[in-house]
Amino acid sequence: MDNSSSISSLLGAAAARAVPAVRAVREEQLGDPTPCARYDVRKLTDHLFDVVVNFTRLARKQPSRFQEDPHHVGTGDWRGLFAEEAGRLAAAWGEPGAEEGTTGGMHQPARTVGTLVLLDMTVHVWDLARATGQEFTPDPAGVEVLAGVIGDLAPAARDAGMFDEPKRVATDASPFEALLAATGRDPGWRPSA
Repeated sequence: MDNSSSISSLLGAAAARAVPAVRAVREEQLGDPTPCARYDVRKLTDHLFDVVVNFTRLARKQPSRFQEDPHHVGTGDWRGLFAEEAGRLAAAWGEPGAEEGTTGGMHQPARTVGTLVLLDMTVHVWDLARATGQEFTPDPAGVEVLAGVIGDLAPAARDAGMFDEPKRVATDASPFEALLAATGRDPGWRPSA
């Protein structure tokens, strides 16, 4: 595996896109809907924050402590803290042994677990950007990796209620649009006027 396809490198590129998206969220947008129907902007940002913190722990083979209802948004400089935590996430996955062995409560291969956080850092950041009127272009290398595994991840994610049924996309859909559709999202989703 070359360095450009390491989880750390992929997460670094995803974080470079996520941090500006989180920084651009305005307070008055926190109650707005997102393409991920179970979350408004506040809850989605809190969830993304919780994911970043816990997958940093998982990279280090530590137990995760996911919160049922996390509350990071609105506490101090939460945008700056998200940027710090996103940097820690990418760094943790670059530490020796992070992609080796198993990690997490289900003892999954570490690279699979790293791929799961890459999925959240790509798709949920699109959710956030789309909900708040921002442009978002994902890292092509990350999309390529995710496109290669989404077929294996999606059935279990749907069974767990994390994904909706896949959406149809045009034959000329981009790889990212196809990825979004595989997670049950409408790639054309826009906030209602």
